[in-house]
Amino acid sequence: MPHTAALPVPAAPMRILGLDPGSRRTGFGLIECHGTALMVLAYGCLNVERATPAARLRRIFSGLAALIDHHAPQEVAIERVFVSRNVDSALKLGQARGAALCAIPEEVPVFEYAPRAIKLALVGSGAAEKRQVAHMVRTLLALRELPVADAADALAAAVCHAHARRLTRLVQQMAAPAHRMAR
Repeated sequence: MPHTAALPVPAAPMRILGLDPGSRRTGFGLIECHGTALMVLAYGCLNVERATPAARLRRIFSGLAALIDHHAPQEVAIERVFVSRNVDSALKLGQARGAALCAIPEEVPVFEYAPRAIKLALVGSGAAEKRQVAHMVRTLLALRELPVADAADALAAAVCHAHARRLTRLVQQMAAPAHRMAR
């Protein structure tokens, strides 16, 4: 009797929040994945540049906590910090990132991606420019307009994670029949 492979079961919808933390603007992008289809639910920036340093961190925390409470993402993708030559800027970025991470409930998994990995996943080049990333985000998510840079980077992190999840699931599905046959 010939062996027939079962069709893969479509994954349940998944809400992914992408974050691009910054000390002046923190970008966010929320998408929902249905198999290979991606739908944008919300995106934008928390603009905190006019606040004092301590107030900036509180606003990032409270703004993201409210966003997460309202949209209930199931997973979060965040840009990993890259080392800068400017120590002061790197410290401020780390603080903003910490405020963003603290706003995420413990039960929500967080996945980190290097900026080059996100660019590679979306544009095909880890050295892509911000405008190229924004154009690809607009195309992949069928947005009417080009999102501002920080929101585009956050959406790019979410899309990168959606691709990584899909690839992981595919590898697991491919490995499962081989495992069953080995028995």
